[in-house]
Amino acid sequence: MKPVASASSGPVQLILDFDSTIVAAEGLDEIARLALADDPDREAKVLAIEGITRDGMEGRIGIDESLRRRFAMLVIRKAHVAEVVKLLKKRIAPSFRRHRAEVKKNASRIWVVSSGFRDYVVPVCAELGIAADHVIANDLLWSKEGVCTGYDTSSPLARPKGKPEAVRALRLDRDGALVVAVGDGATDCEIRDEGAAREFVAYCENIERENVVARADRVVRSVDELLWIYGLPGAPSYPKSRMVALLLENIHADAAARLADEGYKVEALSDALPEAELARALKGVSLLGIRSKTRVTEHALASADRLLAVGCFCIGTEQVDLSAAGARGVAVFNAPYSNTRSVVELAIGEIVMLFRRAVESDRILHAGGWRKSAQGCREVRGKTLGIVGYGHIGSQLSVLAEAMGMNVLYYDIAEVMPLGNARRAKSLAELLAKSDVVSLHVDGRRENTKLIGERELRKMRAGSVLVNLSRGHIVDLDALAASLKAGHLGGAAVDVFPAEPNSNKEPFDTPLRGIPNVMLTAHIGGSTAEAQQGIGVFVANRLVDHVNTGSTAGCVNLPEIALPPTPRAHRFLHLHRNQPGVLAEINGILARRKINILGQSLRTSEEVGYVVTDVNKTYDDAVVHELRAVGGTLRFRVLY
Repeated sequence: MKPVASASSGPVQLILDFDSTIVAAEGLDEIARLALADDPDREAKVLAIEGITRDGMEGRIGIDESLRRRFAMLVIRKAHVAEVVKLLKKRIAPSFRRHRAEVKKNASRIWVVSSGFRDYVVPVCAELGIAADHVIANDLLWSKEGVCTGYDTSSPLARPKGKPEAVRALRLDRDGALVVAVGDGATDCEIRDEGAAREFVAYCENIERENVVARADRVVRSVDELLWIYGLPGAPSYPKSRMVALLLENIHADAAARLADEGYKVEALSDALPEAELARALKGVSLLGIRSKTRVTEHALASADRLLAVGCFCIGTEQVDLSAAGARGVAVFNAPYSNTRSVVELAIGEIVMLFRRAVESDRILHAGGWRKSAQGCREVRGKTLGIVGYGHIGSQLSVLAEAMGMNVLYYDIAEVMPLGNARRAKSLAELLAKSDVVSLHVDGRRENTKLIGERELRKMRAGSVLVNLSRGHIVDLDALAASLKAGHLGGAAVDVFPAEPNSNKEPFDTPLRGIPNVMLTAHIGGSTAEAQQGIGVFVANRLVDHVNTGSTAGCVNLPEIALPPTPRAHRFLHLHRNQPGVLAEINGILARRKINILGQSLRTSEEVGYVVTDVNKTYDDAVVHELRAVGGTLRFRVLY
């Protein structure tokens, strides 16, 4: 989507409101809270003042009446204004804070016209690089004792339709400039209605007034969107406020907060979506967050017309068609380490509970019976733990188990160094035969399907137990159920299943139900507050970095490139099929256009190539079209 073309060939001049636009507050209302701090009727008076403010902003009363009625209820001192300045600096609207540098770049074309008061508007605007002579506002009047005696009623901003009058006095349109009024209230819309501005933009980052939005030429929710629409310096290639981040499966709220703070429109659902529903939901979505239940198939990806990246808020990524995503230039990220401790602690707890047959005791007591017996109950100390898959989880489990007095054997197809006194088994068969408990921690690759089947279960020691917190298809559950019922295995704990419900509302079944000394948990290995928070922040940061800088560090399906931002350059991101000549063609285009390359990096995988090029800011926009047309291009983006 391209920015809206300006209706004028001249420069753009922005008329910004202050209250509830630049700051997420109404300055005079905040002063009222301070001035009425010791008033016994404080709460009622503050509510009344807020109601008067609201009536004025929505056009039900004039600004003269609004100011007069509020001031009649207040005794304002200079100390109150000083305090409100500190407060308002902290409450500068999020996108103004994020884009402070861009606001400063455009400060010469920004005018703040407010029915508030210069006493607090000027120092807050200074934080954004907006000079005092670009602030038009009312003035408070003071006694020698520092008590407010009123305000300058002769100011046009203290009477109805004063904003248009103040803007006209600036004569901003004399050079053919496009004057744009930006704000959240009816008085801001009046600037256009009275002919002092060409357009009115409803600014809805902090508050959205239905009657104001209905009168607007455009509606924006962030500074970058405003800059983008009018093609101003510092404008992004596409504003984040128009980009949707869809988070499924009850992803931690910190992930949503991180993305919202960055400016994305975040939509969150508690459940997974079936393929057909996901395909429909992905239209218009830029970022997708999932956990382990959602299947991101080639069919679903084909409907994703704006998708830049998928964040798997879990360890595995087998639920995503990585090849199909890569072929569309969609980066996929995961959290390979964030829930390690949570999974390990659950494994340790389950091993202890299985050895003590605590599950059976729990069921008997819940049914009103009593069972106090040592029969079949054992300590874990001195027993042998066999760990299949000695990665991040398996190795940490090894350390904790050894600290509890267990002997540790491990088996892994990769050459990995043991921790502590753990010993490597020569084969899976050796590990199964020598272990009192086997814990599975392998990845979800197809080759691991039914890694533990009837033959492997027969090789395990009589009375030993099996723990699976890795992937549901790793164990043949029918064979496991048969082994448990026959009394060969003494117990099992299973957290993952070949087919799992998409939500807590759906039924669940497994051949393991009802078997003594079997613990069944609903894929909760990483479901702790600490793990989910860590995963949420980690993956959200990867998504943010990818959009902001083009970084693919930690990406599982595209070549990895991680470069720091280059503020004084444009960054071209070119994803393409890995075929000869692409880099030469890219650089040939830049050379013909006489575009200076400040830095460049190329990485390739078997299927995809990724070129990141930083160039100086002087270039013809036609170069973008040429780069998009390079043979084999999968996706092209411009940053900064």
